[in-house]
Amino acid sequence: MKSKIICIFSFFFFFVSSFTFAQKDTVNTVHQKLKGYPVSPFKDTLFYVYNNVGSFSAENRANAISEKIKKLYEDSFFEPDSLEVVSSDISEDITYKGDFVLMSILDNDAKVEKQTKSFVAKRNAALIKRAIIYQNENYSQLPKRLGYTALLIFLIGLMLFVVNRIFNWIKLRILKRSDKYFKGIAYNNINILTSQKQQFLSMKLFGFIKIIVLIFIVYLSLPVLFSIFPATEVYTTTLLRWILTPAKLAVMGFVGFLPSLVTIFVIIIIFRYTIKIIKFFFDEIKKENIKIDGFYSDWAMPTFNIIRFLMFAFMLVIIFPYLPGSDSDIFKGVSVFVGILFSLGSSNAIANMVAGLVITYMRPFKIGDFIKIGDVSGEVIEKTALVTRIRTPKFEDITIPNATVLSSTSTNFSSNTKHSTNGLLIHTTVTIGYDVPWKDIHKALITAASKTELTEKTPEPFVLQTSLDDFYVSYQINVYTKEPTKQPRIYSSLHQNIQDSFNEAGIEIMSPHYNALRDGNTTTIPSNYLDKDYETPSFNVKNKS
Repeated sequence: MKSKIICIFSFFFFFVSSFTFAQKDTVNTVHQKLKGYPVSPFKDTLFYVYNNVGSFSAENRANAISEKIKKLYEDSFFEPDSLEVVSSDISEDITYKGDFVLMSILDNDAKVEKQTKSFVAKRNAALIKRAIIYQNENYSQLPKRLGYTALLIFLIGLMLFVVNRIFNWIKLRILKRSDKYFKGIAYNNINILTSQKQQFLSMKLFGFIKIIVLIFIVYLSLPVLFSIFPATEVYTTTLLRWILTPAKLAVMGFVGFLPSLVTIFVIIIIFRYTIKIIKFFFDEIKKENIKIDGFYSDWAMPTFNIIRFLMFAFMLVIIFPYLPGSDSDIFKGVSVFVGILFSLGSSNAIANMVAGLVITYMRPFKIGDFIKIGDVSGEVIEKTALVTRIRTPKFEDITIPNATVLSSTSTNFSSNTKHSTNGLLIHTTVTIGYDVPWKDIHKALITAASKTELTEKTPEPFVLQTSLDDFYVSYQINVYTKEPTKQPRIYSSLHQNIQDSFNEAGIEIMSPHYNALRDGNTTTIPSNYLDKDYETPSFNVKNKS
């Protein structure tokens, strides 16, 4: 019995021993089969990586860990104390400043080395820290980077100096030949820019371009400067993105806009040549080569301007959908806002434009006519859509809004002088007492009218007796003229001749009326018109207005 128990214990001990040795052999076999990949960021191997993690092979893990260690070495402001081991549920992580993970040690990594995860992690962290400190003490990159920085700053300054000198040289060359380059800008006899203004604006634009180029050079140099230090290398991409992203959007937007741009060009060309054909038609009407019943030649250009404006508006309506951003809410809001401002601020202007349009087709006067609007008399020198300008006989240019012209009574003194054989009938009135025969007065007035310059001899002047008042009779002399623009001069000459004719005829002009008590005083007739043998009667004159 005892021997049986001893046999059973012997068999159990042999079985356990065999199982333990088999397990050890299995582990040793697995360890022998796994290949370790060295982590050697600085040529010397720090440790090995044996296990894969998912699809990430051991070799890739080793290379990735080496690259991360190199990044820490390249950091000129590396802080060794910030390299630490952080525990998680499944691994021990070696991190730098808590957010940069260099590597993770899993259970399989620790089993391969027959150590705990914590031990392997602390060992690897110490090796990494020691290697980076050693490299920084013996092969520090900071002096080299500082040298590169100084050299780059020198090159940037040299480039800015050279570019500035080139711009100054070009500016000096342009100014020396300013007479050749700056001749002013004119269009259809309209001097848009004088040579001095053109030179001033050109130099301002040239200076602005120089500043932009210098800023652009500095801006493009900053990414290169920031790339020297790993801590600032991240800003390199940011700075380049600030330029490249808008530039890319602009280029892609322009490329996408090209089909619409071609459509816009085609629409503009069609409308442009259509307007030219319409203008040729109205030019022929203006020259009276084409005559349309009821359509006057002076209506040609105003009508063409209206048609051109409507066609431009229609063209803009067609082009509008092809403009970039035309369907955006902001574009629509700005359009509505501008329309409201235009409507509120242009009521008077629109009223004058409508009045100008009505005046054009009413044809009350034309350029060069002598007219009277309200209390203003003069020659029409300009008619626009908004105002009418009149030049008075005193050479005063008066601007009258078209709305005022339309609402006022206008008198045209020139309309009949161009088509009538008689011309304009001008007149003036004298009042003479009942004691003078009317035939003598008629004769004196007609004699004065016939001597007046710038008047017509045919038809002959005539006199109208316009009223029989209490103390005198009103005599109106009428004379024809074809020079309505010279009315002040004609009236002055007529009044002078009336005085001379009445004095020669011995007729006293006592207007509005006089009460005379003769007591030996002289008459109102100048002495040089009196006969030498004529005795001047005596009288007292009392003026009663």
